[in-house]
Amino acid sequence: MIYCVEDDNSIRELMIYTLKAAGFEACGFYDSVDFWKKMNEKKPELILLDIMLPGEDGITILKKIRESSDAKDIPVIMATAKSSEYDTVIGLDSGADDYLAKPFGMMEMLSRIKAVLRRSKPQKTSRLIRCGNILIDENKHKVTVNDKNIVLTLKEYEMLKLLAENVEQVFTREMLLSLIWESDFAGETRTVDVHIGTLRTKLNECGNMIKTVRGVGYKMEGVAHEQKNI
Repeated sequence: MIYCVEDDNSIRELMIYTLKAAGFEACGFYDSVDFWKKMNEKKPELILLDIMLPGEDGITILKKIRESSDAKDIPVIMATAKSSEYDTVIGLDSGADDYLAKPFGMMEMLSRIKAVLRRSKPQKTSRLIRCGNILIDENKHKVTVNDKNIVLTLKEYEMLKLLAENVEQVFTREMLLSLIWESDFAGETRTVDVHIGTLRTKLNECGNMIKTVRGVGYKMEGVAHEQKNI
C-alpha cells in the first residue's frame, strides 16, 4: 500500500491511477487530517508526500513520522517545487528517502518508488517463487526449470518474475515497458515481444506457460504460484 498526500486533486488522481495500473495498492489524501486518520488504521509500505499542503505542511508531517515509534521506518518520497533547492535539502535532512521535483512524470515517479522500495526491503530471508516447474530464487537471482539452471538476462528475469507473481493477470506491452524498462515510449513495444520470445525459448517446455493475449499483451497461464520465505 502506498499513501499519496497531495492537495491538487488532478495530480493526486493521476498519481493514484498510475500506481494502481502498475500493480500497487494506493490511497490518496488532500491534507494531513485524513492522512493521520488512515495512518492510525493501517501503515503503508511507502508515502508520497507533497511539501506544500493546506494546514500541516509536508516537512512537519515528515518530522512526526520519523519521531513515531511505529512509523519511523516507512520510506518517504517528498515532492518539492523544481526551483526550491532549500525545500529539497530540508526534506532530505528531515529524513526523506528521496524527492521528486515538480512537475515530474509518472514514469519517473514509478522508477523512484521502485528504487526506494528495493533499498528498504530486508534481505535476511530468501523468497522462492514457484510456478509449475519454474522456480525463482529472488535473493540468489536464480531460475531453475525442472531443477536445471536457466541463464537469463536482467530484463528476462524481471519479466518472468512479474508474470510468475501475477498468474492469469494480463499485462499489456505498454505496462511491461513501464514496469520492466521504465519507459512509456509506445514505439518500443517490439522490445517486449523480442524478450518474450527469447524467454520462452530459454524456459524450454515451460515456455508455453507464457500466453499471448491477442491484441493486448501477455500473461502466465493456469498454474498457481507459491511464494515462500526461507
